[in-house]
Amino acid sequence: MKIFNWTNIRLILMFALVVFLYSFTSQRNEHRKLTKSVVVFTDDTSPFIRQESVNKLLIENKTDAKTIEKVGVDLNKLEKTINNNPMIEKSEVSVSIDGVLKAVIKQKTPIARIFDGNGSFYIDYQGDEMPLSDEFTARVPLVSGEINNKNKADLDKLLRFVYDDEFLRKDIIGIQILPGGSLKMLSRDFNYDIEFGKTINIERKFSNYKAFFQKAVTDSSLYKYKNINLKFTQQVVCTK
Repeated sequence: MKIFNWTNIRLILMFALVVFLYSFTSQRNEHRKLTKSVVVFTDDTSPFIRQESVNKLLIENKTDAKTIEKVGVDLNKLEKTINNNPMIEKSEVSVSIDGVLKAVIKQKTPIARIFDGNGSFYIDYQGDEMPLSDEFTARVPLVSGEINNKNKADLDKLLRFVYDDEFLRKDIIGIQILPGGSLKMLSRDFNYDIEFGKTINIERKFSNYKAFFQKAVTDSSLYKYKNINLKFTQQVVCTK
């Protein structure tokens, strides 16, 4: 019985040819140059950083993506470099078959602007500091007063609550942290102060405020008040 026959030999030769062609093609593909680089923002309505700035990080400050070989592209390294930018929350970098180096960018989401003795900066949705941008100014509440390790977690929770609520995000433009830890807030369209109290029962207090607002706005009485007190969760106390 023959171990090899012409059929087996042809199969072996075909298999070897396929392996050779694959290796040859793969090697040629690796040493091909990139064709271009592309930067895409998941939300381009608030450009805190220019596409050109991200592109420089993407091609590692080289003059042109076309000077870079595909084999020399380290996607993990590029993502880490881009993610280190203080304006960027997350990036995904990929190279297409036709040599396009692409970065999909998710910017940080500022939810408040802080004023303290060291200057001014944003707080993003994750509770981290975010520098101001020369490209765009976020329309977020201005926060003044002392932020420390004791009150920061509760304050971050409150700021996220305001940002996630469409009405509150438009209405609340200022938050002052008083020495005792209570909060005073300012409304965008009305001249009254909102005495919020401590950062407890956040949902209940804001629910009371929204219910009061919807009722009072119908008879224009909101313009008469100087102070709206939300400290008591069972009622809203107003003074003229």
